[in-house]
Parts: sequence; C-alpha cells; structure tokens
Amino acid sequence: MSKYPLLKDLLLAEGLIDADDLIEPAPIELTAAARIHSDEYLAKLNGAALTAAEIRRLGLPWSEALWLRSRLAAGGTLLAARTALAEGLAANLAGGTHHAFADHGEGFCVLNDVAIAIAELRAESRIERALVIDLDVHQGNGTAAIFADDECVYTFSMHGERNYPARKMRSTLDIELADGIGDTQYLEILAARLPEVMRAARADLAFYVAGVDVAAGDRYGKLSLTDEGLRAREELVVRAVRDLGVPLCIVLAGGYAQTRARTAELHGHVFRAAVTYERAGDAQRNMPPPASPLRP
Repeated sequence: MSKYPLLKDLLLAEGLIDADDLIEPAPIELTAAARIHSDEYLAKLNGAALTAAEIRRLGLPWSEALWLRSRLAAGGTLLAARTALAEGLAANLAGGTHHAFADHGEGFCVLNDVAIAIAELRAESRIERALVIDLDVHQGNGTAAIFADDECVYTFSMHGERNYPARKMRSTLDIELADGIGDTQYLEILAARLPEVMRAARADLAFYVAGVDVAAGDRYGKLSLTDEGLRAREELVVRAVRDLGVPLCIVLAGGYAQTRARTAELHGHVFRAAVTYERAGDAQRNMPPPASPLRP
C-alpha cells in the first residue's frame, strides 16, 4: 500500500505535479457503485458480511479501512475521468481494480473503479462510448465480463497468456503474450494494434489501466520490459489517445517490484510521459505564428 504515497511524493519532488494539481476525492456513492455491482454484493461489503470463501477469492481480509479505501479509489477514478473530460488528461494516484466483477471481488480488487466511472458518466450523459486500454500483465477479467455485451465500451487487454487469472474472460480485443517477452516484441505488437483499437472504439473518453507488472523482475509479471521499454509504452499510449483529441484518464493497477520505492518509480513513467506530452502541446500552442513569407 505504501507505493501510493511514495508515488505522490516522487511526482512532487520531480516537479511533475504541484500541490495544487492534487484533488482529493470523496468516497464513491453506493448509488454510483450500484450501476455496476449487484445490490447483494454491495450489501455484504457495506455490512461486513462477506463469507470466508468470498474473502479468500478477494485475497484481502475485510475491514472498515479496506471498504473506505475501495470507495475512495473508485471516487478518485470518477473524479479523474470528469477532470479528463474537462481538461483533456487526468489521473488517479490509485485505481485500476480490474479484477472486480459485478457480483464479487477477486485478485485484491473490491470495486471495479473504471467500470463504475463509465457507467456514472453515461448516466450523466457526459459520454456515450468509452475505451479501456488495459496493459496490466494480468487480464482485466472483471472489466471484460462487465462490458461483454455492451457495444459502446471497447475493452482492450494485452496480458500474459500464462498468468492470472487462470480463466480469462473475453474482451473486445485480447492479446496474449508469452512469458519473457521484452521491449522490442512488446512495443511492436502494441504499436501495430493501438491504431485499429482507437478507430474501432470511437471513444468519447479513454481509460488507461497502466499496470507496471510487465517490468523485468516483477514478482508476478513473467515479462521482461526494461525502464526504457516501459517509458516507450507510456509515450505510445498517451500519444495514440491524445493525438486524436480523445480525453485520457490514467489509473495505476498492478506493480510488484522488489521494493516499494522501485514500484513507485515504475509507476512514475506514465506521469512523466503524460506531463511531457501536455507541456509540449502547451509550448506549441504558445508559440507565435510564423511570419508571412515575403512576396516579390
């Protein structure tokens, strides 16, 4: 859990964000969560009534702190999505709990924050179509299942073939990767597929589930991306979305490096890519127009 404050401190220390850039979310309202999750599941979460089997599947013991944290993370993703719609790009310094299904949690994921945000924004008529780009090493099985029959939500998951979950759901587009894939092959696959994803999705808003468990040395990842490869991945995704003028909401998802500080450093790459892109755009917009050519 300490990767979250470590990441915030890292971004502030590097000048990637200022204190004024941080917006504190409120816990997600149960009415918003109920657009995705079943009433029975939410009642169990709210009333500390999960069974022992449900807790084993979730992978975390229920507590008031866990329930509050889960609602805050979902509230943060909704707030970041609203901010992205207003400003073009925003991020949640948590979120990406893509293993949560409508009626249960699993894989350390209690509420599906991205799905809740999509449902709430559609209910508010802020968006009609959404895209989820999920590059966590583990398939976004909960998100895929939730939107399996929804043609207005395009789910793209590029993940380890032989990694959790054992039983994969069907996303709009799934790309399964062999163990040990490194920078070159990974980036070639992503660069080849992202343009078609963007065309097919026709999204009003894109969510990027930017898991860093694809990095070499991750305890659960089985892939071999270097820091350079991860930076290139983040730049590729940010450009692919923002060059088309589509608002982008970034969420963290997984990362299990050997130290918490290393995990935070890896998560920092997507913020570096996003800030660099936005600052370059601001500089270009602020440049004076070229002088008119002299005519004879």
